[in-house]
Amino acid sequence: MEPRQKKRLIIFAFFPILISIQFLTDDMVFRIIGGLLTLIYVGLLIFLRDSFRKEYHFPKNTDLVSDDGFEGFPEHASSSDESFEIVNRTPNTDLITEENIFKVGKRERVLLVPPNLKELYQEVVNEVIPKGVGHNDQFTFVLEKLLHLIKESFSAYTAIFFWYNKKYEKLSIEKYITNSESITNQKLNLEDDVLSKIVREEEPELLSDIPVTSELDVIRYYTTPQGIRSFVGVPLFFDKNLIAVLAIDSKEEDQFGVETIFALGRFVRVITILISLFEQNYAEFIAQKRLSGLLNLVGPNSKLDDDKDLTNTIEKSVQNLIDWDAFCFVQYNPYEKVFKTQKVINKRSLKYVGENLEVDLDGTLAGKCIHTGTPIKIDDTSAADYKRFSKIEDVSFDGSFLAIPLLYQEQNFGVLCFESMKKNAYTKADAEFLKSSTSILSFMIYSITTQNMLKTYLALDVETRALNFKTFKNRLASDLIKSQLLKVPGAIALLKIDDFLEQESLFGENPYKMVIASVAEIVSSEMTPLTLFGRLDERLFAIYFFNSYSKDVFLWAEKLRVRIARQTIAVLSKQSTFTVSIGVASTSDRTDVDEVIHNAGLALQKALESGGNKVRNIN
Repeated sequence: MEPRQKKRLIIFAFFPILISIQFLTDDMVFRIIGGLLTLIYVGLLIFLRDSFRKEYHFPKNTDLVSDDGFEGFPEHASSSDESFEIVNRTPNTDLITEENIFKVGKRERVLLVPPNLKELYQEVVNEVIPKGVGHNDQFTFVLEKLLHLIKESFSAYTAIFFWYNKKYEKLSIEKYITNSESITNQKLNLEDDVLSKIVREEEPELLSDIPVTSELDVIRYYTTPQGIRSFVGVPLFFDKNLIAVLAIDSKEEDQFGVETIFALGRFVRVITILISLFEQNYAEFIAQKRLSGLLNLVGPNSKLDDDKDLTNTIEKSVQNLIDWDAFCFVQYNPYEKVFKTQKVINKRSLKYVGENLEVDLDGTLAGKCIHTGTPIKIDDTSAADYKRFSKIEDVSFDGSFLAIPLLYQEQNFGVLCFESMKKNAYTKADAEFLKSSTSILSFMIYSITTQNMLKTYLALDVETRALNFKTFKNRLASDLIKSQLLKVPGAIALLKIDDFLEQESLFGENPYKMVIASVAEIVSSEMTPLTLFGRLDERLFAIYFFNSYSKDVFLWAEKLRVRIARQTIAVLSKQSTFTVSIGVASTSDRTDVDEVIHNAGLALQKALESGGNKVRNIN
C-alpha cells in the first residue's frame, strides 16, 4: 500500500471513534464534547480536501489496451512529497533542447512608447491653420490632412487630388502627398490616359498590373518613371457636376481592389461635404466684405468734400469689394477734358502704369469701356496684346482684367479697373455686382465734379469769405500795375497757421475749421479799402497793402500775430489758443505776381524755421 493511502485510512479511522462516543457513554457532557469534535473534524475534512491533488497512477510496465484500440494514458512521474516547481515562461536561453522544449513560451512583445507621447499627440491634433490665409488655402490645409490619411490607410505611394476645369478641359493638381520628387507642375489636358478616362466616363477606374513600358502613358502626373504597378482613381461630383478626381497609386501589383474604390468613395463624400461647408462660409464672408465696402461709400463716416476725399474713399471701398492685385481709378478731368489715371495701387512688384497718365480712348481696354459704357472682362490678358490705358504703356501683368464704367445720367465720369495675376479670376456675377453697387459712386463723382465746376465761377472762398487763389492773383496783378504807374510803395504778407497736432490729439477731434474761421475773421476785421485778402491754401493766407511800406506792414503783422495768439477758441467746452507765422516782402517796382509771392514765401519760411509764431521781413 502506498504511503498516501495509509494516511487517508488513519484520518478516516478517527471518524467512527468520535461517532461511537455518542453511544458508549450516558454522560451528557461527554456526548456534547464528542458531537462538537465530530462537527469540527468533518469541517476540517471538507475545507482541506481541495488542498490535495488528484492524480492517476497506473501500474508500471502495464499495457492498457481497450477493445477499440485505445492504449491508455501515458505514465507520468509523480513527486511523492507533493512539492512543485515554478517554471519560467521564457527561459533565458538561445537554444531549445529536449530539456526546455516544454518550458519555452512565445517571445514577449516589446511596446515602444515615446516619453513625450502626449506632447506629440497634442501637436498633431492642435495644429493651427496658418494665419492670414484665405478660404482656398484653408481648404487646401484640410485636404492635405485627408491625403495623408488616405496614403497611410492604403499604403499608397502617392495620394493626389486634381481639380477639373470643364471649360478648358484641363486637370490641375491642387495637393498631393507622395514619396516621389517627380510630380509635374503642369496642367494636364484630356487625352487617352487613365485620368482622362475617369473624367470622360465619370466612373472610377482600377488598374492592378500596369506594364513598365506604358507607365508614363497611363500615369501622366509623373515626369519620370516611378515603377507604378497599381492605380485607383475616383471622380468627385458637386451639384451633379464632375469637379475633381482623387487618385492613389502603388509600386506593388494588385495592391488595390474593388473594396478600395468604395473606401475612397467615403473619403470623396467627406471632401464634398467640406467643399459645401467652405462654399457656404466663403459666400457669407464675401457678402460681409462687400457690405463693409459699400458702407465705406455711404456710411456716416465717409467724407466727400473734394477729389482727395473721394479718392481715399474709393481706395478703402475697393479693398473689400473684390480681390485684385492691381487697381486703377480713371477719372474725367473737366478742365482738361481728358480721362486720367487718378489713383493707382499695385500690390505686386511688377511694372504697372503710374498716376496722372492720360488714357487713350482708342485701342485700349479702358478707352473701350469709356466709349461703350459697358463692363469689360478679360480672362487671360496674355492671350493677346491688350493695352490697358495707353498704347505706350509698359505693363508686365498677365492674368485677368475687369473694367467697370461709372455712369450717371448717361455721362461717363470714370472707370474702375481691377487686375489679377490669376487667370479667370473674375466672373460675370462679379461684373454685375460691381456695376450695380458703384452706381452710388457715380452720383458722388457727379456731385463733387459739379461743385468744383461751380466753385470756379466764384470769386470768394466759401469757407472764409476771402478771395480765392485765382481771383487774388488777378486782383494783385492789377494793383501791382497801378502801384508802378502811380509810383507808390506796396507790400505783401503771407500768413500761415502753425501746426496744432497736439491740440488735435488732446481734444479728440480736428479743430481745423474753427481755427480757420477764427483767423479769417480776425484778419478780415483789419482790412481796409486799400488791401486785398485772399486764401492761397488750406492754412495759407495772403494780404496785399497798396501804398504801404514793408516796415509799416511788418509792425501791423506783429500786432496781428499777438492778437491771434491771445484769441481763445472753444473746442469741446475747452478753451485753447493757436499761433500764426507771417512773412512780409516789399512789392515796390515789381509787377510779377509770382515773384512777390515767392519773396514773401521766403520770409515766411524763415519764420517757420525759427520755430513758428514769428514775423520775418524781406525788402
